[in-house]
Amino acid sequence: MRPSLVSQALHSLVSIRQPVFLWGPPGVGKSRLVADVARRQGRALYDLRAVLLDPVDLRGLPRISAEGITSWCAPEFLPHPGDTSEGILFLDELNAAPPLVQAACYQLILDRRVGQYRLPDGWAVVAAGNREGDRAVAWRMPSALANRMVHLDVDCHIDDWLDWARDNGIRQDVQAFLRFRPRLLHDFDPQAADSRAFASPRSWEFASRILDAAPDARLEEELLAGTVGKAAAAEFAGFLREWRHLPSVESIMDAPEAALVPADPASLYALCEALALRAAPETMTALAAYAERLPAEFGVLLMRDAVRHDPAMVESEGFARWARRNAEVLM
Repeated sequence: MRPSLVSQALHSLVSIRQPVFLWGPPGVGKSRLVADVARRQGRALYDLRAVLLDPVDLRGLPRISAEGITSWCAPEFLPHPGDTSEGILFLDELNAAPPLVQAACYQLILDRRVGQYRLPDGWAVVAAGNREGDRAVAWRMPSALANRMVHLDVDCHIDDWLDWARDNGIRQDVQAFLRFRPRLLHDFDPQAADSRAFASPRSWEFASRILDAAPDARLEEELLAGTVGKAAAAEFAGFLREWRHLPSVESIMDAPEAALVPADPASLYALCEALALRAAPETMTALAAYAERLPAEFGVLLMRDAVRHDPAMVESEGFARWARRNAEVLM
């Protein structure tokens, strides 16, 4: 399922407190999806790494009362039994935990309790983990535990990722490159001889932060190779060389009828991405004029992204004029 659909499913399942397990390869964004649902629903989030637990940790420590009766102190990392708030208990990397730890989660997931501890009514349980074929640390999940949850497979989707990237400070050049080469958003081969660094939504976020730090030009490609893998880094480095020689957005806005139109498709993708981010009522006339000079598919790309950036642009005269002149392309 694409991430936007997984998010919708989580909203429904969490609201009825139905346990759910998210499956997906490393770096696909499973944890981010859960955190986003918690934020949008105004829920607290307890992120618990099951792989770090021992089987007895969930039960807590014993204490003896004055009457000589043993009771168990709930661990701090679980919601307080008397908590009246709503939240998500996120058991990340659950299937990476040893079988005895997974067994300790049986009762917590299905019966919402472990020994004397009871999960508060307002809390839902969500778990996540990598697939067994991903060569990540993973144990086969016992069927008794698997049958206690709804299972969702999380896939990458370039449009969903771009929507997220625009709102989370990912650089324009990274967004433009992945629009041009969407296959490289997640390029993970668990059978590769060297799978230490590979392209994933998570590693592209790292790459964006590395470029923000403006590393020395002699180090840049090496740093990218150590983040997204050598093949993706080589393509991205070539794209960056084109990106950095594009006509400036300001020069296009000042003279859209005379500004240079690149011939290279990668450069056109990059330029459309940069121009769309400047969409505003006062710039739409210039954007529309430049879009008319682009190859038809790139003109549509520019105007579509401009409207996505600011939906009010469809009401502008510049957009209406462009749409009338390109009606046959839009049909």
